[in-house]
Order: sequence, then C-alpha cells, then structure tokens
Amino acid sequence: MGNELFSAVDTLLEHIDQDDLPLPNERKRLREAAGLSQEQVANALGARREAVGNWEAGKTEPRPPKRAAYARLLEGLAKRFPAPTAPADAAPTAPADISVTPAEPEPPSPTAKKAAATSRRPTTRKPVRKTLPTPAPKAEAEADPRFAHGPLGVLDGDGTLYCVGGLVLDCPAKTIPALVDWTLSEAQLGAPRLHRSGKDSDPLIVLTAAAAERFGLPAELEDRRGLRLAEDHKVVKQLARAKWKLTRRGFGPWARIYRPAEGGRRQCVQVAVLPWGALDSRSWGNTDQLPPVELARVLGSYASRVITPRGSTAVCGLELMTALRPPTRAVKDEATGAWVSGPVPGSLTETVDPAPPEAPMEHPVAAALYPRFHERTPDEVLDEEAYDWFRPLTDEECTQGYTHAVGIDVNMAFAAAANRLNVGLGPATHVQHPTFDPKLPGSWLVDLSHIDLDPRLPSPFTPKGTRPTGPAWYSTSTVAYAVELGAQVRPTEAYVRHEHGAYLDPWYTRLRDAYMATMNDLGVTTGMAEEDFLAAMAGHKDVDPGQAAVLSAIKSTVKGGIGKLRERPQSAKHQFGERWPALERPTWSPHIRAELIGKARTNMHRKMTKLAAAGHYPVAILSDCAVYLSHGCSPLDFLPHTPEGKPLPGGFRLGVSPGMVKHEGTQDFLWLASMIEDEQINPARHIKGTDAVRDGE
Repeated sequence: MGNELFSAVDTLLEHIDQDDLPLPNERKRLREAAGLSQEQVANALGARREAVGNWEAGKTEPRPPKRAAYARLLEGLAKRFPAPTAPADAAPTAPADISVTPAEPEPPSPTAKKAAATSRRPTTRKPVRKTLPTPAPKAEAEADPRFAHGPLGVLDGDGTLYCVGGLVLDCPAKTIPALVDWTLSEAQLGAPRLHRSGKDSDPLIVLTAAAAERFGLPAELEDRRGLRLAEDHKVVKQLARAKWKLTRRGFGPWARIYRPAEGGRRQCVQVAVLPWGALDSRSWGNTDQLPPVELARVLGSYASRVITPRGSTAVCGLELMTALRPPTRAVKDEATGAWVSGPVPGSLTETVDPAPPEAPMEHPVAAALYPRFHERTPDEVLDEEAYDWFRPLTDEECTQGYTHAVGIDVNMAFAAAANRLNVGLGPATHVQHPTFDPKLPGSWLVDLSHIDLDPRLPSPFTPKGTRPTGPAWYSTSTVAYAVELGAQVRPTEAYVRHEHGAYLDPWYTRLRDAYMATMNDLGVTTGMAEEDFLAAMAGHKDVDPGQAAVLSAIKSTVKGGIGKLRERPQSAKHQFGERWPALERPTWSPHIRAELIGKARTNMHRKMTKLAAAGHYPVAILSDCAVYLSHGCSPLDFLPHTPEGKPLPGGFRLGVSPGMVKHEGTQDFLWLASMIEDEQINPARHIKGTDAVRDGE
C-alpha cells in the first residue's frame, strides 16, 4: 500500500514538474551555447535527433522519463550559460509562464508558424502556453478560461490539432466517439455566448482528408442527395454504442454530435468534414485547400468576428440572429419563487404563420387558398425581391459620345438595409381599409400604379422595375417610400404586426464590424480619398488571401441568412401543402425578408433619383449593382460632385462603409449596346467580365 501511495505522489510531482521546461527557443539557445548538436543531446537521452528538433521547435513535448532528464540537462546548461540580461532602460517583457492566445494574429511566415506552434497532450499533462513571435494582434475579446485554446481546431491525419493563434494540440483519439470525448474533456475549445441569455458556441473540429481517413470515414459520400453516412456505417454505429446522438441531418459534411445536457452543461461537438464539401467554394473560395495551420487562422478569424461556423454561411447567418437575440431567458416566478423560462424582449420567441400574401405557394396557408399550379397575381402575393432591370438606350445617349459602361456596387447593401429596420415580432393582424402607418410593419394591398416617374429610372415598387398595373401587395418599407415620393396611398387591406422592433440591429452591427475589420486587414480603411480607395480595392484580395476568404464568407453570411428567413422545402419527399422543418423556427419569417429587401431596393432608388437630378441615369441594375454610361472607365468619371469637390449629398459615394459603393467593373459602350439591343441580356449581370449572377451581398 505504501509503495502505491509513493508511486501516486511521484506521478503527481512528475505532472507538476512538466511546466519547468524553458520555452522552445530557449532550449535551442542553451544547446547552441554549449556547442552541442541535436544528435549529441538525442544520444544522451536515448531519443531520436528529430525528436530533439521538434522539442526545440515547439512541435512536440518530451514525455516521461525523457522529460525529467531533458529538464535536468537544460537546468545545468542554464546555470553555465545564463540568458543575456536586458538593459535597465529596456521595455519590460511578459513573463514566460503567462499565456495569451491571440484571437487574430498577423499572418507569420510558414517557418515562423512552425517554430511558434506549441504542442501538448492535455490527457497527460497541463499544456505549456505561450505567445506567437509575431506583432501584437488586435485584441477582439477577453479570453475565456473555459475556452483557453480558442473556438475550433483543424485536425490532420497524424493527430495534430491546429488551433487559433498557431497553437497545436496532440489529439490521441482514434475513433470519432473518442474524439468527441477528448474534445469536451481536454481540448478546452469553444466560445462564450454572444448574449447573456444565449448559449456558448460548441467546439468545432474540422477534419482534413487525412484525418477523415484516420477515423474510417469515406473519401466522399455515396448519398449525394442526403449528404450523410448510411445508418449502418461503422462510425454511426460507434457513436450509437457510445450513447452519442446525431441531429436529424445525420453524419454529413457538418455533423452535430451530442448528448442531452446534464446539470445545465451542454455536451455537443460540431464536426466539419472538408473532403465532403463542408466549406462551399461559393462562400469560402479555396479555403479547404489551405494548410491546416492557415485554415485554422481563417476559420478562427470568422469565428471571432462573426460566429463559430456550424454549417453553411447561410446557416451561420441565421444562427447569428438567434445567438444575438435568443428567444428565452431565465425569469423568476413571483408566485413560486422558482426560475422559469420567459421570453427575451425584442426577440422572435415563437413560430407564427405568415399572412396569406407572404406565404410561399407550397405553405399550408397558401395551399388552403389556391390549387397547386395556380399562378398568383400581384393582388394575391407579396413580391418583394431585388432589382433585375435594364432599359433601351435613348437616342440622346447614343449620340453623346459615351465610351464606357461602368458598374458600381453597394457595399453590404442588404446588411445596411437591416440597420434600424422595424419588423414584426409576432403574428399579423388582418385589417380592412386601414390608414397607412409607416410605423406598423406588415403587408399592404394598395394601388401605386398612378405614381409617375421618369421612364429612364426603374419603378421602386417592382423587382423588374416596371410600373405597377393595379393593386398589389407591398411591404411597409415600400409603401413608406411611395409616401416619401409624395403619393397618396389608400390601402384596401393589410396584415400588420402590432408587436414590432429592430430585431436585426445587433445582427447588422456584428456583421458590419466584422466586415470593416476584415477590410481594414486588407488595406481598405475609412476616410480614404476616392482615388486611394479605388486603388486599394483593385488589389485588396491579394493582400491576404486568407482574409479575402473571410470577407467572402461574411458577405455570404448576410445573403444566406436573409434567404433562410424564407427557406423553402428541402426534401424531395415534401408534399404540397405540408409543413416542413424550417417552419418550426421562430426565425422563419418571410415578412422580415420582404421588409428588408423592400428597404434595400428603395434605398437604391433614392440614390439613383439624386443622380438623375444631376443628369445621370442608370441603364441597368441587378440587385445592388447599377450600371451607368461614362466618358471614362472609372466611377470618378461619372459620379457627380459639388462645386467644392465633395460627393453629391444623398447620392452614391465611393467608400468602404456599408451603403457606400465600390467599382464593380467596366465594359466599352459597344459591348453594352450589344447586350441590350442584340442579346436582350441585363448588362449588370456581366459588367465584371464574368458570368457570375449577382444576387446580393
């Protein structure tokens, strides 16, 4: 019994002593100061030369019993070759045992990354932590000790887990259930909640192709439609035997593995499988081809600025809404004194059916009114969509000597429209012959066909820019703009929300800040002169391809999150008129999507009207891109300015902020004329010189 006790104490002391090793760069300094080679040290310790090199690079750490011998060697060398003393007037440095994991480090060179990575095995020892030898990063949030290693890790085939900030962990797991257990018990991954009543972000493990093979996952999914492993796959069976559960989407490119919470503590890990297309190239570019350490940096940047990825960027956009505005909070029951669940003011707290004109055709509300293949007319359906409009050139425009068509694009147009947008938070109330109230979000049946506008401008009331022909359904945002133009509006019917608020404000603010911080990293900042801004934008994606991928993902998060507000049925088995899973979310709200798109479209029209007053009319619009005729190839050749040289108030302004514009592309005048007159194609769709369809950012 005594020997067992002493053995246990020795083991405990051994674990405590593990932090006595100096930092990797000091280990190398001591060896070189003594004139020893890595091979000499390896022979003395009975280790391989490569192992000594890894210890000095911080890639791995020595294990007992070699660790104690290595520590003794370094201790002896330190006495003989002490570190140089810093001058008295030198700036103080942080002590070696203080660890700060940078949330967003500047990108070091590949060599520096390898030298800076700190490897540890939390299952056997307390990790040694240190800062990267890089310029001081921008602190985005105070580190939470529960999530000391950041929000996520990229796992490679050799068991190396690359975390945010260049940190590296050695993962001993050989199966997916063991990986989940290790992640929750040892890895210290995750992110704190974004709202006091919300939930912490679950840890994310990203599997490379080699890591997927390590765990017995196939190189690609056989089920190309369902995108999930078969129920009889060995990995799914392993999880079931270990009493881990999968969500309804199963084990696919994004798998959520969980057990029911115990004592209020979540037990959940998100797993992304790169070879299965977890990172869609339309949102992330070639991010999935990056080395693991760089991939961790890119995903970590997105996680710290937006949210820990947990699916497509569309899913992230929707989840961000809920994370910032959770539906419920703990409230005290005055009668019993117990804490119960209550609604969070300003949040979407319950599922509600849309008003009939807001419902997609396959929704039970619409299916109860119309047969399956009925084509609804404007007085039966709300049609708030982004612009897709172009017009013929006038005779005057053809003789003015224009040489180019220049496209300008509104930065984060739909995110900007979400700012201070008043939307409904509860069910709609049906009213007949109401007086229009711009403070009441909802849908209004009103005739706007009597409003006269310049034919060289699109109508602000329809996506195709054509003049309305009679009564039609419009969102509050659109009708309010008709009133702003001086129109008398007399709705005959409406569905209004008496419970309303600026639900999307925190969503807009976080995405705006993420976008601005990323643009700053790419060398595009506020307050730049117009010429400097255009020059910076011309090469911003080449400054840091990783951050350029983050920028693309942020834009896709905006667009996809808005789309999810009106998600249609995804299953091939869905029957017309049946409910589908998305309808059970409080955030399923075609009304909010309509209000937002209506505001984005009318914002665009308001600025085009200002330019029209100065004699400049668009010839084509697609979503947030407008094309103008110009005597030069730059936006500066046609955007009007005041006599003082400032941008025209109320018009399009060049700049980085959401709502301002950037150069989208330029083509010559003959190309434009051919697209409009000969091919009858919207030139805004191709102004960049590509065939990419613009549907909002």
